[in-house]
Amino acid sequence: MINRIASLATSTLANALDDTGYHDKVMPGIKAVAAGFRLAGPVVTVKEASGEFGSFRSEDFTVGAMIDAASAGDVIVVEAGGAPYSTWGGMASYAAKLKGVAGLVVDGGVRDLEEIIECDFPVFARHMVPTTGRTRLKVEAINAPIVVDGVRVEPGDIIVGDGTGIVCLPSQDAAKIVGLAEEIARDDASAMEDLKAGLTFSEAMAKYKKI
Repeated sequence: MINRIASLATSTLANALDDTGYHDKVMPGIKAVAAGFRLAGPVVTVKEASGEFGSFRSEDFTVGAMIDAASAGDVIVVEAGGAPYSTWGGMASYAAKLKGVAGLVVDGGVRDLEEIIECDFPVFARHMVPTTGRTRLKVEAINAPIVVDGVRVEPGDIIVGDGTGIVCLPSQDAAKIVGLAEEIARDDASAMEDLKAGLTFSEAMAKYKKI
């Protein structure tokens, strides 16, 4: 299924989510940290608590445990409550890339943009900040249900991100959503051919019932 998703835009998947009753599975506040990043894969969830400097022990900042919990092809998704502290940086990106992890989504901060780009590891975040999460962030749970940018995410759900944004496909209906998205994509491609052949935009939208 992940190979099928590779050709689908998040906007197309969002339309399919609407049509299947999942109106709350889009994360509007989290974006790719660099142009061209795209990810898709089953989710490994992480829940973090945040506080001011010195709130937690240094050893509570267990980024290595996140990477250890992920298998090749997985996407690590972190609930950090939008905290402006870095959960992740260049070395973590390098280690995750070597392991085959598909990417990271964090409702919080990351840093080391140049290193992330250099190792071509897809990262999506709310903040790009230099401030370390050490003693400010604590990993509380791995592979438990989380809420990221208002979206409930369960371990095993499928997360998809591109330059437009991020969507979460619930695991129990992912195949149905992807199948519908593929139909929408085929209609879009046909509509573009009709436009090329001389149909007006309004005519094409009416033909494919998009208005």
